[in-house]
Amino acid sequence: MDDEKWTAPDAATPPPAAPAPQAPAVPPVPAAGQYPPPQLPPVPQYGQYAPPQAPQYGQYAPPQAPQYGQYAPPQATQYAPPPPPQHGWTPPPKPGLIPLRPLGFGTLLGAPFQVVRRNPKATFGSGLIVQLVIVVVTVLFVGAAALWAGERAVRASGSDAAAIEAGNVAIVLVSLLVPLVLTLFGTALLQAVLVVEVARGTLGEKRRLGELWKAAFRRVLPLTGWFALTVLALLVAVALGVAVIAIGAAVGGAALGVGILVAVLLGLAVTVLFVWLGTKLALVPSVIVLERRGVIASMRRSWSLTSGHFWRTFGVIALVYAIVSIATQILSTPISFLFPLVITLVDPNNSGSGVVAIIVLYVVFAAFSIVLGALTSVIQSATVAVVYIDLRMRKEGLDIELVRYAEAATAPDSDGQTAWPDPYAPSPRG
Repeated sequence: MDDEKWTAPDAATPPPAAPAPQAPAVPPVPAAGQYPPPQLPPVPQYGQYAPPQAPQYGQYAPPQAPQYGQYAPPQATQYAPPPPPQHGWTPPPKPGLIPLRPLGFGTLLGAPFQVVRRNPKATFGSGLIVQLVIVVVTVLFVGAAALWAGERAVRASGSDAAAIEAGNVAIVLVSLLVPLVLTLFGTALLQAVLVVEVARGTLGEKRRLGELWKAAFRRVLPLTGWFALTVLALLVAVALGVAVIAIGAAVGGAALGVGILVAVLLGLAVTVLFVWLGTKLALVPSVIVLERRGVIASMRRSWSLTSGHFWRTFGVIALVYAIVSIATQILSTPISFLFPLVITLVDPNNSGSGVVAIIVLYVVFAAFSIVLGALTSVIQSATVAVVYIDLRMRKEGLDIELVRYAEAATAPDSDGQTAWPDPYAPSPRG
């Protein structure tokens, strides 16, 4: 150690050169058609911190959960405006029989059948009562008239035979007018009963048989007046045709044929006139019962409501009548064909041994006819009532009054009564 001596470096001797820096390795360029594999970040060793890598373009980066001990600042919530209100179509309310809006043609056709289905005891029961009264009175009156005429014909002498025969024909004709008159009156009364059921059923109410008849009988005097006018018009038309034929028969010769032809043409014209007047005045019983008007005022009211809707009213009434008539014929025709065959099988020799069975068959056939007639009359009367309510909704906004009444019915006053007045009653303006 002591022998070693330090010598100063020679100034002329240059220092050793530093190694030249090496260029970074350039990755090889992939050949055409080859796709370079993706470069994955190195996996950090235990204890090393790996900063989050930014996702490459087109790659999905799921949100990273914060590690234990790291602070995750709260994310600002984005404002989501409320969805715009929906202004879609809202169906009209339907608390009962029909929706509270002007009715379509299909609803007008279907509603009368729903009346019977909804409250059969009150509706079908009313029709059955009317049909029974008509049948019983017709059988008694026409049967008594036929027996009287037969007794007169047996007792007639040779000189008075022609006069008695003419009298017998008059007796039979007059007796046949009785069921026609009863049918007209029963139709008017049944329509008054059914319009109450349809009016209250539209509001979701269901009335009993006694309540419907009580409401109809309260207006029995105006209904009787309307019935009298209808019968009077019918008698005038029949008398006019008979007078024309009688004048032709009095003149004799070809005048009788001319009189019959004129009577037939006049009958066709009167039929068309009656159909037109019957459609224009079809709503009279409904107005009499629901609006509590007189006969003349009800006729004006019906005429006003059907103005501008004649063909619609006529079409609905005629189409329902045709549907019911065809259905009745389909049901009754097989029984009409089988009835004589069954009688022949019961008593083939006409010896009278099967009288009891024949009477029972007649009673069954009559009962079946009464049931069909009651159902037919109820549906036809309900049709007129539905048409009346539809026309008032179309021309007077009755649907708005019905909606208000239905809403008020859900919250009655302290006495349990609905605060809103009867929507079918005439307004103060009317």
